[in-house]
Amino acid sequence: MFGYMLDAMDVLLYVFAMRAIQAEFGLSNREAGLVSSATLIASSFGGIVAGILCDRIGRRQTLILTILAYSLASGGTAFSTGLASLIFWRALVGLGLGGEWSAGATLVAESWPAEHRGKAIALMQSGWAIGYMLAAVLSAQILPTLGWRPLFLLGTVPALLTIFVRMGVTEPKIYLDQKAAGHGTLGDLFRDPVLAKRTVMATVLATSVLFGYWGLNTWLPNFLSTPVAQGGAGLSLLKSSTWVIAIQCGAFLGYLTFGWMSDRFGRRPSFAGYVTMAGILSFLYGTAPTWAGDSAPTVLLALGPFIGFFGTGFFSLFGSMLAELYPTRIRGTGQGFAYNFGRGLSAMAPYLVGAIADSQGLGVALALNAGFFLLGALIVFRLPETRNTELESVG
Repeated sequence: MFGYMLDAMDVLLYVFAMRAIQAEFGLSNREAGLVSSATLIASSFGGIVAGILCDRIGRRQTLILTILAYSLASGGTAFSTGLASLIFWRALVGLGLGGEWSAGATLVAESWPAEHRGKAIALMQSGWAIGYMLAAVLSAQILPTLGWRPLFLLGTVPALLTIFVRMGVTEPKIYLDQKAAGHGTLGDLFRDPVLAKRTVMATVLATSVLFGYWGLNTWLPNFLSTPVAQGGAGLSLLKSSTWVIAIQCGAFLGYLTFGWMSDRFGRRPSFAGYVTMAGILSFLYGTAPTWAGDSAPTVLLALGPFIGFFGTGFFSLFGSMLAELYPTRIRGTGQGFAYNFGRGLSAMAPYLVGAIADSQGLGVALALNAGFFLLGALIVFRLPETRNTELESVG
């Protein structure tokens, strides 16, 4: 949970500093979105590699390496001199982002019994909302006075967490029992027809909702602070941070509630309900400056916690369901590939939303982006229901 919290903080510092970086380097919305896309593409690669590594060298050791990667790369961002170096450092952050989830989700899923696995993964995922809020608070305090470079230097602090992981985290027993028998390979995911079908559908599902999420959340702070004449909400940086914190408070509760619901009612119906509401609310949020008029700031504040609740909480599905779809010998590889290959495909979201925003305004771009959430509500039923699955019995 703490690893994922600090992971989110490092990744999202760029989102809050985007306007300041654009001003210094003269970047267009397309170019600024390209930086975020580079982060997501790299996170896809990092997540797949880390999934393979955690089957080979262990969940804990891989977790340590990925935390170090995103921490040191965040500090390196502070020394960027233009678009090329900015893309380089944010891509390295992405390697750690993708890898940390693959190792951490596998470790947590294997450490909890079936009836509580959804809740445990939800608690881990909730760290993202806390990290998002931490990035908002730090940005509001540091950006106006010290600028964006000192902000990214703070991103090196998570490296200290590796000391705790080294001392206090142990490998799951199910992994240690399997280790002596060997591990699977990436190719094994597609040789078995059952695993191949599951992998393809899980990847399509991840692609759809990750596209919706990153399309919305990469540009949300910018949308809130962009003038109304340019299709935004026209809020100050401080007010934008307040709005984002309200959204992430909803996200925190959304994660935890989803974990309980998925353990109680099933993975698929809980997920479908969440992403359907996320699609509806994303559309209302993006179009609020148009239909709410002078009341738009109040409406955005009121909708914020709900879009956070439904538009983020559903991610708790992936750590539990993906673990339940794969046998232990290939669990890290399967989780890492399905989720992070989908993340890589979704990397076009920040660029595409930015391109639409350049011509139509950010509000219109965010409203169109809502369709990807609705698509996910249909795709999830192409996967088996895995609630109460005992990992030892997975074929």
